[in-house]
Amino acid sequence: MESTRGQLLIAGPTLRDPNFWRTVVLIVEHSEAGALGLVLNRPSESKVSDAVPQLAELVEDEDVLVGGPVGQSAVIVLADFEDPSDAALIAFDNVGVVGGGRADDKFGFGLRRARVFAGHSGWNPGQLDDELERGDWILEPAQYDDAFTDDPGELWASVLSRKGGSYALIARMPTDPSMN
Repeated sequence: MESTRGQLLIAGPTLRDPNFWRTVVLIVEHSEAGALGLVLNRPSESKVSDAVPQLAELVEDEDVLVGGPVGQSAVIVLADFEDPSDAALIAFDNVGVVGGGRADDKFGFGLRRARVFAGHSGWNPGQLDDELERGDWILEPAQYDDAFTDDPGELWASVLSRKGGSYALIARMPTDPSMN
């Protein structure tokens, strides 16, 4: 098993699971115990200020993002930390997950930027490895702008285009190729 922590999983064109169709997932943790990721390009219809008002000061008037199909009633905050040792988990560089044990009055200190997710994506031991081997996902190193993109709806095509080659062709593939 090779860890994909800090990588993006880009849904391949054959991945038809509606939870992951054309998604970009940041892998926050990947070990022999399984994997945890956050879908970066699925905004919900809820604003953070409405859904989780106590987190509104951390983000501007942003949408809550749907991090995945697991535990959608739970909130996960992905942040850019001034000191990465303050993170519960670091995905890459200073970008990681805020721990639930932080006191509310200290919550926003030491965070340069944050995103709020409802739920997460999870894989049992070996499951993600099997999906990668099957070709369901395309791997790409995560960049800061991926985690905090201003245009989540374009992230899938943008990351594939950045990867170049035949991946750039996939990025321009219509939603329904039979309509081409």
